[in-house]
Amino acid sequence: MERWTALNQSPADRRQCPVREVLDHLGDKWTALIVLTLSHGACRFSALQRTIPDISKRMLTQSLRNLERDGLLFRRVYPTKPPAVDYRLTPLGESFLGQLQALAIWAEDSHPTIRAARAQFDAANGEV
Repeated sequence: MERWTALNQSPADRRQCPVREVLDHLGDKWTALIVLTLSHGACRFSALQRTIPDISKRMLTQSLRNLERDGLLFRRVYPTKPPAVDYRLTPLGESFLGQLQALAIWAEDSHPTIRAARAQFDAANGEV
């Protein structure tokens, strides 16, 4: 907690905060779903899209590029016609996976409690 406080002492520090910078990419829902899907091994683009059907091709492409840029996944192009491409986690991606799996387990275990809290909040505040 002291590290977080130290990183947020001034606006300039907040712009250079490593936690904020990393969470900009890793905190979105597509990143989590892509990394969890790749935990089972390499996947081609079409397989990722089938596994995550509500992501658009454009968003999947952008998310994969961001993950590759951040060093969490590796894009392999095979010299075939047409070229085949697959994606796999790098060692850095594997290290993130452990943290993400812990969060996913927490989310699954806490989901009933969170849903009940939301229902209670909504009822108390006249929301549907």
